[in-house]
Amino acid sequence: MVAIPTYLLAASAASQIKSRSPEPAVESQDSAGFYGSVIGPVVGGNFPDPAVIYDAGTSYAYSTNSAGVHIPMASSQDNASWSVMTGHDALPSLGPWETDGQIWAPDVIRTDSGFVLYYAAATKASNGQYHCIGVATSEDPTGPFAPQDQPLICPDGPSTGGAIDPDGFQDSDGKRYIAYKLDGNANGNGGNCNNGIAPFQNTPIMLQEVDQDGVTLIGGPTQILDRDEADGPLVEAPSLHRSDEGIYFLFFASNCFSSPQYATSYATATSVGGPYTKAARPLLVTGDGPDVYGPGGLDIMAGGNLVSFHGILGQSASPARADVGGTQGPLVRGMYTGQMTFGGREVSFQVSS
Repeated sequence: MVAIPTYLLAASAASQIKSRSPEPAVESQDSAGFYGSVIGPVVGGNFPDPAVIYDAGTSYAYSTNSAGVHIPMASSQDNASWSVMTGHDALPSLGPWETDGQIWAPDVIRTDSGFVLYYAAATKASNGQYHCIGVATSEDPTGPFAPQDQPLICPDGPSTGGAIDPDGFQDSDGKRYIAYKLDGNANGNGGNCNNGIAPFQNTPIMLQEVDQDGVTLIGGPTQILDRDEADGPLVEAPSLHRSDEGIYFLFFASNCFSSPQYATSYATATSVGGPYTKAARPLLVTGDGPDVYGPGGLDIMAGGNLVSFHGILGQSASPARADVGGTQGPLVRGMYTGQMTFGGREVSFQVSS
């Protein structure tokens, strides 16, 4: 994502997330202090898989479809107070290959010619069973984004499960990439997120180079990560960041998105193409921070300093799921933010005073 200048943090938010030196390894942290920079939900309604971009003094957030809107948006002048752009749709029209109602996990990048929106959409050819990665362009970050007539990335559904969760990334040498998930659990055998019964399906994270326009593929994809036993049925929602020390951080979610076991983890490498080594402990799990449940969909906001992610709302005003202590009902995921520090191959949430 395009970096948001750190001076745009509001004073009220900064008082909660003042910078300190990097903390020791995650395993030694006290949860209440270690996650002191996590605030939210800053968007208290349904706003899953948030992605944020900064333009001309305003931060814009985009989310998975909700309430009949393909790509909902919210905006902020200070990254502390967010306002949902009620009724606004960044992607009002779909491409001829897409079905309505399953537009997931958007990401927006800036190019020399404007803005590029990546997203996952269910395909008409599969009767909505499989997703592919769509792409749309606009001269304005609020849209309307015009979709291309064909998907950008569309692996064979029956053999791979399709593709979801695109994340745009520009490396220090200027090269552009899209990280995404092969949605193998779409071909699963039932159980937890349709991949809890053997034989288990792979759900690899792939890396695809694109040209400077963000819409022209260069070569083929490379696998950079996959699930293991600790990840449960899947890994998904990749987000890439290169630290000032030249270490690549690949953030990802694991376990099932509708459960309190859903968590955010990361892996590191010295090259964008890997190999990536997973951290010993997830970065964010249920119970970390102020009433955070099922945290996932993390996105880098301010050059790797600020992040956004979603959490299941169910313990207070918006009961979501019985499995997180709320009343059984629709899954509601609000947007949270936090501030992080990178040091070597470790990342930590900055603590509050």
